[in-house]
Amino acid sequence: MAQSGFTRIRSMREQLSGSDEKVATFILANPEEIRSLTIQGLANAVGLSTATISRFVKRVGFSSFREFSLSLAVVTQSDDTFFGEIDEEDDTSEIVKKVFSGATNALESTVNMIKTVDWTTATKWLVEARRVGLFGIGGSSIVALNGYHKLLRTPLDVEQHPDYDVQLMQAVRMRTTDVAIVVSHSGRNHDTLTIARQLHTNGVKIIAITAYPQSELAKLADLVLASAAEEVNIRSESMSSLIAQITIMDSLFTLVGVQLGDKTQQVVDHMRTAIEGTRE
Repeated sequence: MAQSGFTRIRSMREQLSGSDEKVATFILANPEEIRSLTIQGLANAVGLSTATISRFVKRVGFSSFREFSLSLAVVTQSDDTFFGEIDEEDDTSEIVKKVFSGATNALESTVNMIKTVDWTTATKWLVEARRVGLFGIGGSSIVALNGYHKLLRTPLDVEQHPDYDVQLMQAVRMRTTDVAIVVSHSGRNHDTLTIARQLHTNGVKIIAITAYPQSELAKLADLVLASAAEEVNIRSESMSSLIAQITIMDSLFTLVGVQLGDKTQQVVDHMRTAIEGTRE
């Protein structure tokens, strides 16, 4: 199931600013007119250059204006139920395809949103950190635990705990030579923000993983790795965003592991030996 350009823009709306926000506002406000516009026509309508329009469509995940224009023919759902993208007549196969499609779209949008320089910066901070703390509440704790489980295979000194009180105590103990990865889909969870504010007060470098780069968490962070989602409604979008955030964490692990090379391999080998000893 292809993803509509309208859906892609809505899922990234809060991540857009300046000329990108101007283009997005026009497109969403004029869904019928936009389908017939050329790139020059759209540029004239919003008072911007064709180069700006071209950068916009690439930023929202399309390789060209033509691909973006064709995607506008995809019908989108506006149903406000939890499973709004699922029709009553859908059979098992169609439902599964839609779920997988949502995850695929989230991954494609996310990889196009994060700049190479941000991946490089995050990797550098993690490699040079005295200690790395991973923080997340509720569903976001799954992402934090995944990151912890992966980064244990590197020489990094990492820590993570599912309990909020323990996370807050960990945050109190961290200092300027440490790095924290804080995960929150909305970026507005009260407990997560309390932890982030403590880390910020301590001068800890914060890498935020969130679907809302304009959120309070993002404002507290030193670096934001934004995840996109197939936004059907506010309640179900986090399901596909979770997949994207786990993949962000896996990417950080791989980048760190590759950079540390032989040191990572030694840790992995020792762990494999230990784990093999537990099997019959």
